[in-house]
Amino acid sequence: MFDRIRADIQAALDRDPAARSRLEVVLLYPGLHAVIIHRVAHWLWTRGLRLMARFLSEVNRFITGIEIHPGAQIGRGLLIDHGMATVIGETSEIGDDCTLYQGVTLGGTGKETGKRHPTLGDKVVVGVGACILGSIMVGDNAVVGAGSVVLSDVSADSTVVGVPARVVRSQGVRVAVASISGATQDDPCEQCQELFSKEVERLERRLAELEGRCSTRQPVAQDADRR
Repeated sequence: MFDRIRADIQAALDRDPAARSRLEVVLLYPGLHAVIIHRVAHWLWTRGLRLMARFLSEVNRFITGIEIHPGAQIGRGLLIDHGMATVIGETSEIGDDCTLYQGVTLGGTGKETGKRHPTLGDKVVVGVGACILGSIMVGDNAVVGAGSVVLSDVSADSTVVGVPARVVRSQGVRVAVASISGATQDDPCEQCQELFSKEVERLERRLAELEGRCSTRQPVAQDADRR
């Protein structure tokens, strides 16, 4: 456990450009405090002291604003940067050297039992406010964009963004927009956008027709006034 805590401290020094010294990280980084307290709570949880572990996790949330269930499994070198309102569910698994930003949720869908929270591989980065829901796998070196909602597996070395999340980069190569649209043709947001676009086009055609009629009737009206 102490080796992992040392790795957590080093992760902040390596990946946070604002970190100036080891002492500053130890004293002033709530993300680090949350992970350290969780490691103690998880140690209690795995030894059957469930009530004490849950109590410690509640103290952790009160102190740091970060909620980590004591049953969650967290690897070495986790950095929770500006982690207020971050939530990590009971059956979540996080690999080594991962980074989570503010407001990240590793949660369930409410429809599963047993393993109901996500699994993150090594060196995964999850942006601000992203939600990863359900018993899904996020592969090694994957990046989840800020505000994304991930509902299905994410392959390794890929970047996903959007609601629901879609792959925009895979193996270092940007995915074509046409491929994204074809892969998510049942996306309700895209369907609504398409309906709005069609309705706007129909209204524009109707407006053009009415303007054309008005322009043809105006000379007739002027001739009638002269008579």
